[in-house]
Amino acid sequence: MSNNITQQNYSVTRESRNQLNQHPSMVLWFTGLSGSGKSTIAEAVEQALFQLNLRTYTLDGDNLRGGINAGLGFTESDRNENLRRTAEIAKLFVDAGMITVAAFVSPLEKDRKMVKEIIGEKDFIEIFVDTSLEECERRDVKGLYQKARKGLIPNFTGIDAPYEKPTNPAIWIKTETDSIPDAVEKVITFVKHKIETYSNE
Repeated sequence: MSNNITQQNYSVTRESRNQLNQHPSMVLWFTGLSGSGKSTIAEAVEQALFQLNLRTYTLDGDNLRGGINAGLGFTESDRNENLRRTAEIAKLFVDAGMITVAAFVSPLEKDRKMVKEIIGEKDFIEIFVDTSLEECERRDVKGLYQKARKGLIPNFTGIDAPYEKPTNPAIWIKTETDSIPDAVEKVITFVKHKIETYSNE
């Protein structure tokens, strides 16, 4: 941090916002291959949380790349910066009292570790949307795998760039056996437990 920058502290805190909302803020971080179902499940989760009168906001990888991260490509360093910026934004939403839903491929363990360190381990809920490469290619709803196989998209995760599976996610969703309602229920049950724990503190 520059010597010319001074941290400003305000009287309205995260804790006061959480008390007003009557629930803790946190980040639900969905990771998985492109086409795994991250965004679909994340959207369904936010809808379910919203129906429970909880304060929510979704950060989606494609949406951020159309705005604040528009200048970044898909090299390893650009992917890292994309996630670093996103983590800092998510941290702000946590401070604002939101249950923040984030759907990002985030393929490397070291980058997910960085995200967790920025957000804070207590507030970072890693959700692995586990879908095989074969199934993602079969779905290929955006036509990206077909382009990657033709060499039209370099550094594409699962084809010529690695995806390192989480080893100990808080929630593990296997989309080839779990339905979308099943996946949503897993996440909602976890969040409800976090809220109950917060309420009893």
